[in-house]
Amino acid sequence: MEHILKYFPELNERQREQMAQVEVLYPEWNAKINVISRKDIDNLEINHLLHSLGLVKFVKFTPGTRVMDLGTGGGLPGIPLAIYYPEVTFHLVDRIGKKLKVAQDIAERIGLTNVTFQHGDVKEVKGKFDFVVSRAVMDLGDMVPLVKRLIATESRNAVPNGLICLKGGNLSGEVSKFKNQVLIDELSSYFKEEFFKTKKIVYLPL
Repeated sequence: MEHILKYFPELNERQREQMAQVEVLYPEWNAKINVISRKDIDNLEINHLLHSLGLVKFVKFTPGTRVMDLGTGGGLPGIPLAIYYPEVTFHLVDRIGKKLKVAQDIAERIGLTNVTFQHGDVKEVKGKFDFVVSRAVMDLGDMVPLVKRLIATESRNAVPNGLICLKGGNLSGEVSKFKNQVLIDELSSYFKEEFFKTKKIVYLPL
C-alpha cells in the first residue's frame, strides 16, 4: 500500500485498513472469477486502486454528493472512491452479474455503507446523480446520450455536474465532437509511475 499512502497520506486508520483489505480480497476473488486481467493482478495497487483514486486529484467531492459508477465491473473505480469519501454515496452499475457480486462481497467485507449496486443496463437506472464516473467503459459519444438524463441540475461541488472518465491513449478523435466543452487532465501530473504516462481524466459537464 506504499504507493497509495505516498499520494494520499491523509487517509485515516479505518481507510488504511479498508485499502489493505481490498489489496487482499481482489487477488482472492480473481483466482475464482477473472475480474482483473490475470497478467495485471500483480499490479493491483498502481494500475487499479491508485488509478481509480486519480479522480480525487481532479475534484474533491463534498459530503452528500451522489456518484454513479457506470460499468463498475468488480467495483473500480467505485470501491476505492467510496473508501476515500465515506460521506459520498456511490451507485455501482454493471451488466455482468458475477463481477458485480465480487464488488458487493468486497464492499460488505470491508464494511462500506455508502455504496449501492444495480445489475443491469444503464437505461434501467433511476434517480439523479451529481457525477457519473467510469473507467474505460465506452466511447464518450456513446456514453453521453445514456447518462445525460441522470445528471442533477443543481451543482454542489466546485466542478459542475457531469461525466468524469478515466481513459488512456490518443483521445483526439473521441473528444473532437465535444469541442471546447471537454477538459482533459493528465494523471502523470499527479502520479509519477510509468503506468500513468498515457492515462488521463476526461471531464465533460452535462
